[in-house]
Amino acid sequence: MKLAVEALQHPMEARYSPSTCALIISLLAILHCITRIFSRTLTLNAARIIEFRIRNDLFQRLTKLDLSYFSSSRSGDIISRFSNDLTNVRMLTGFGCMSAINTVLIYSAAVTMMIRIHPWLTIWAILPFPIMILIIKKVSHRLFHRSLQAQEELAHLSSQAEETVSAVRLIKSYCREEYFQGEFGKTAERYLKHNLRLARLRGLVIPVMAAATGSGTLVVLFMGGRLVISNSITLGDFVAFSGYLAMLVWPTAVMGWILTLAQRGAASMSRLAGILGAESTVVDQPDAEPIDSFHSGIEAHDLSFSYGDTKIINGISFHIQAGETLGITGDVGSGKTTLLRLIARLLPISDGMLCVDGRDINSITTTSLRRLIGYVPQETFLFSRTVADNIGYGITGEHAEDAVVRAAGQAGFLDDVEAFPAKFETQVGEKGVTLSGGQKQRLAIARAVVGNPPILLLDDPLSAVDAGREEEILNELGKFYSGRTVLIVSQRVSAFRDCDRIIVLKEGAIAEQGAPAELLLQGGLYAELCSRQMNAPGTFLSPENPSQSPVFSAP
Repeated sequence: MKLAVEALQHPMEARYSPSTCALIISLLAILHCITRIFSRTLTLNAARIIEFRIRNDLFQRLTKLDLSYFSSSRSGDIISRFSNDLTNVRMLTGFGCMSAINTVLIYSAAVTMMIRIHPWLTIWAILPFPIMILIIKKVSHRLFHRSLQAQEELAHLSSQAEETVSAVRLIKSYCREEYFQGEFGKTAERYLKHNLRLARLRGLVIPVMAAATGSGTLVVLFMGGRLVISNSITLGDFVAFSGYLAMLVWPTAVMGWILTLAQRGAASMSRLAGILGAESTVVDQPDAEPIDSFHSGIEAHDLSFSYGDTKIINGISFHIQAGETLGITGDVGSGKTTLLRLIARLLPISDGMLCVDGRDINSITTTSLRRLIGYVPQETFLFSRTVADNIGYGITGEHAEDAVVRAAGQAGFLDDVEAFPAKFETQVGEKGVTLSGGQKQRLAIARAVVGNPPILLLDDPLSAVDAGREEEILNELGKFYSGRTVLIVSQRVSAFRDCDRIIVLKEGAIAEQGAPAELLLQGGLYAELCSRQMNAPGTFLSPENPSQSPVFSAP
């Protein structure tokens, strides 16, 4: 720049002609353009790769976490971290890092050239910048906290939107549209409030940057002009110095944007670290070994479990023989579902409390244990795929299609599938929206039995099935029970007709256990439950002749 100005002022004395200077400037501009293209491509590609790897790490971590984590986390908040927070991190590692490197290079080159022209003028020109840095340092801490608050509110907004969409049928049934609109509006207002506070703080940064740059320009005009008049520097030096100072204007303005990106990225990364740093409470011990077969049954020794300070299972002991069918019933909250989850090792358990096939459950690898188990949870979840995909979930091989058809028949679901236009290729919709409650449960049962597991855990599998369908399903499942260990949880005594033994839980403890006919003769809780469900009001199932029960026959 200086050479070009001097060449125009003193063409005979200049070392380079104007055309040579113009050619050099053009070549430098082309080189700058090529460098920027490659630098932006490399930096932004690197940011995308970082985003890709963090997203994969997040998903892998989520799949390894246990039920305890998800019971205390909201789906919308997790989704917000996967989308908004991850985008902020990508912006920081992409545009943020690229702009920061660009700012450092421009500052280093420009300030070096300015010092070569006149050191003292350079010092006066950049004197406002340290003051700017001190102000920004004070602002940055508040920017981080406000960014974090804004991200948390966005997570609340996402959670509320996800929850509302999931419950839209219930909302419409109770005419609560206006209420949820109001609740969503309140959350959106809080999110807007936090973003406006963040915007006001960001608005303070940019004027500070502009003031620092403007002050430097005024100093150069005043002091640089006096130096030109006194012949301390040439006019070319002055023009070049002003040009170098002008080069600092955009990087200085960008510094405010970089600061905002850095604080948003740091806030988002701290939220992502909450998932990446979470540890599952159900982990394999270092000496855990796989289990390949099941012959000796399931045994509990003073088994206890608590959710926080609430004790759900209180010191129960039992032994389930291999091939035995066990019914489990009891009041709501008595620990029935928790017991099945402990056997499937979905919840943490202390050593020595539960043994499978004669081995402590904690000494068995989780993957091999769950491969032996077919599990029908209380809350049926279906993937937004075909019927065949949902039933055959988790099995592969050339005979997978035959296994799917056989499992559908065993669950009493085959007639329904045959009635569908696309049969097994019918799309069930999101969470099985196109199926009835009973069809969802029967599909879940088919999914549990398709792998031919030696252990079958059924958590209230017939709650949404009508009486006629129940009879058909029980007949088919009765054939499947043969030679398998089955635990079935239900409030309906009709589900226990093929059970060898029944356990009645009350407040986390075993109140009764024994064969169905024995429990009827005792006239206790189980007999009372049978009476309420199977006899007319005011009558009681006769304990003297339990063989008259339409569900059980005396042994």
